[in-house]
Amino acid sequence: MLGESEKLAWLRLIRTPHIGVVTFWELLSHFGSAIAALEALPEFAKFGSRVTVRSISTVAAAEAELKRAAAAGMTLHAVNEPGFPPLLSHVEAPPPLLYVKGQTGVWERPAVAVVGSRNASAAGLKFAAEISSELGRRGFLIVSGLARGIDGAAHRASLPFATCAVLPGGLDAIYPPEHKSLAAEITENGVLVSECQPGFIARSQDFPRRNRIISGSSLGVVVVEATERSGSLITARLAGEQNREVFAVPGHPFEPRAEGSNRLIKEGAVFTTSASDIEDTLQTILKAWERKDPITVESHMVKGDASAGRSIIPPSSSESTADNFAFLGDTISDVEKLLSLAPIDVDDLCRLSGLEARHVHAALVSLDLAGRVDRRGARLVALRP
Repeated sequence: MLGESEKLAWLRLIRTPHIGVVTFWELLSHFGSAIAALEALPEFAKFGSRVTVRSISTVAAAEAELKRAAAAGMTLHAVNEPGFPPLLSHVEAPPPLLYVKGQTGVWERPAVAVVGSRNASAAGLKFAAEISSELGRRGFLIVSGLARGIDGAAHRASLPFATCAVLPGGLDAIYPPEHKSLAAEITENGVLVSECQPGFIARSQDFPRRNRIISGSSLGVVVVEATERSGSLITARLAGEQNREVFAVPGHPFEPRAEGSNRLIKEGAVFTTSASDIEDTLQTILKAWERKDPITVESHMVKGDASAGRSIIPPSSSESTADNFAFLGDTISDVEKLLSLAPIDVDDLCRLSGLEARHVHAALVSLDLAGRVDRRGARLVALRP
């Protein structure tokens, strides 16, 4: 549990422009706390940072946001705090803070995401409802994105049991508008979740972030219908990257809405026609969940060395702010010379540079704040064209 002042600092840091989740965790790890990171941010201006003293989120702005959230019945939860989706805590670079509205006790259930086409067929809607209802009866939490089509069918069918809707905007800015009543029903026996501040209207670039939370909060993702270019396939790809199971419901070969889900099956997704297919595939991890054995569950969820995004880089020693920046000028130059338009793994970059890992990461933070690199998740980095 975070102290009140540090949690407020977390909120200020993640709300500061040009600081995404990867940079957030890098700063937190290097400086030891969000309070220290905020104090150090102006120093990056010497190296071309786009973050200025004036652009850093203020205490007043953060307190006002929390006041609006409380008035709307939302609570703010940090990684690993009760109410934060437990599986999401273990993805690479998780969102540090989430707003939640509803019954946070539903996270005691193992979660499965059900997603699919907004323009779904009648057969697709029926199947999504039936499998969501059956999974709910079997003790699963159904996670989806409150969108039209498959998402809405999955939420409605699992309302009597437990369901979670992850929103791309603020929890008081329901999208689509016709799902406002559905969202209100969900809070009675489930939860609404968002990383966005109250009143935030979702943009197109916010939907992939929403999809990453859907997949990261779940043991697996069930794709009911998906065209070749759809958000559901993005969710399935993210699930694979997060070491989650991907389930796909087969469709008619002449049906465009089944092209994406059929391709997922060709690529190795679990051929799914019933709730039993999902339960059988997840059998080992479900037994660990029932035993309340978090180590075994996490071992299935975590891929490679990404045991937690909040430990992306080695913790710094107790250096002063001046010491934290004394090495940076030369290090930035050395690191930037090794970068190209082709993405490279950060671990490889550390090894090839011959520099201390935390110094390389600090240089990447500076380059990121200056807008000179592109992050591809927490592990890959490339020069920005």
